[in-house]
Amino acid sequence: MKTVRVVVITGLSGSGKSTALRALEDIGFFCVDNLPTALLSKLLELQMGVSGEISKIALVMDLREKNFPETFVRIVTKLKKQSYNIEVLFLDAGDECLLNRFSETRRSHPLSAGKTVMESILAEREQLAPVREMADNVIDTSLYTVHELKELVQGYYLNPSGGRKLAVNLMSFGYRYGLPPDADLVFDVRFLPNPFFINSLKDLTGKDPAVEEYVMKWDETKLFLDKIFNLLSFLVPLFEKEGKAYLNIATGCTGGKHRSVAIANRIACFVKDQGYGTNVTHRDINRT
Repeated sequence: MKTVRVVVITGLSGSGKSTALRALEDIGFFCVDNLPTALLSKLLELQMGVSGEISKIALVMDLREKNFPETFVRIVTKLKKQSYNIEVLFLDAGDECLLNRFSETRRSHPLSAGKTVMESILAEREQLAPVREMADNVIDTSLYTVHELKELVQGYYLNPSGGRKLAVNLMSFGYRYGLPPDADLVFDVRFLPNPFFINSLKDLTGKDPAVEEYVMKWDETKLFLDKIFNLLSFLVPLFEKEGKAYLNIATGCTGGKHRSVAIANRIACFVKDQGYGTNVTHRDINRT
């Protein structure tokens, strides 16, 4: 019964933990919000007596619990050593983004007693640093809409095809908007000819066949992709062998609308053909 998959969602207040929990519930996880850390061991022990009725559990655990960081790190570390299949998903977001979310919802911060909202955010970030450090996956939710975050989380935790244990997440982005903080591999494609300077292509995106054809027709694009495919054929199985559950690959161009989108889609097709579960996000495709 230690094969039951357990995803613990934690992170900063206002970072989207409820959205992530609902996303996992929609793909078949048994979900519990605000479970005290001390009860995690008991829950898993009780689950050992159930004959396969529940195979996936998602839990939200956070600073609403007293002494949460210390207790969480100690108990989860112990359970992992006992071979429980526990994955920690830490949701983060920029300070200004969190401040805006609290302003919009008019919710109080759990550490707000005697502090401003920003002071509370900074205090929580400091307290949760050890939890973030031990996380298996970190997502900066300030980069995504609610719908995009739901799709991303589901892409992470849907069972990869072909029995593969590693899921590969592709993201296109624009350098003018900053690097994705959770990327494992980043490929800069700004050296490729830019469709932005072609009048008929400027207002389209890398999803459009005309833009894709333009990006793919160059010899440098073909050679670049051949080298990327060779690199990934070497690296991805090694990451999987090492036990990594997710590999985040980002491709960037200037604005994140044309070249990076077309290249990310092409890499995703290659990875999928290798039998790995894939999820594709185009972070900046709709920016102007």
